[in-house]
Amino acid sequence: MFKHAVAVAVTLLSVASSVKAHGYVQEVTLGSAKYTGYLPYQDPYYNPVPQRIIRKIPGNGPVEDLSLMDVQCNGWSAGGSSYDSAPAPIYGTVAAGSQVKLNWTTWPDSHKGPMITYMARAPSDITKWNPGKSAVWFKVHESGKNSAGKWAATDLLYASNHIYTFTIPPKLKAGQYIIRHEIIALHSAYSYPGAQVYPSCIQVQVTGSGTALPTSFVSFPGAYTGSTPGITYDVYTNTGTYPIPGPAVWTGGN
Repeated sequence: MFKHAVAVAVTLLSVASSVKAHGYVQEVTLGSAKYTGYLPYQDPYYNPVPQRIIRKIPGNGPVEDLSLMDVQCNGWSAGGSSYDSAPAPIYGTVAAGSQVKLNWTTWPDSHKGPMITYMARAPSDITKWNPGKSAVWFKVHESGKNSAGKWAATDLLYASNHIYTFTIPPKLKAGQYIIRHEIIALHSAYSYPGAQVYPSCIQVQVTGSGTALPTSFVSFPGAYTGSTPGITYDVYTNTGTYPIPGPAVWTGGN
């Protein structure tokens, strides 16, 4: 046991030394319950691997090719091909109308951009379901650049101690959902590919008596292309309003 712990510690130190300063969601708070996120530089080195409600990611790096399945949940890809991320083994529980808090790792101040959140309703067991390329996603929250010129992914994230908060639509129908949350970093987005997408997919059971469901959906990949407003964007020269990519936020009949 001791030798295993030492081996894990050595491996983690080795991996940590090569990690670049990007980021991912390291903790999720659903109501009053806290869940550790999938930790790509720790979890794979434990046996058994800890059970998480966030689908596993290969690291803290971005997705830049918006045509890949990787843009959905930051799933694994190799050799120029890509495929769905594996479902997580468990899910968390959250009541409709309650807050979700997502705690990001340290985020570089050069990576300005929006923070956007989608949801997708699972037709079956969330721990076995992948949306594939189906149009099942609806946007529930977004934050870009405010009227004071403050960016969600840097200024506002720092001001909240790296915690992003949104509310599950109060009238959303109960069921199992994937929460797809992302930062889109724009520091290299003056041409395509350049925008860096950092998605996380969180599995939840939504409770409550609501009956509302959206009627308009997007797919990932598909929702964003190089010509989508807010994807190709010069953050250094554009001083006006930032057009947040994707559809309008579905409020669920608030």
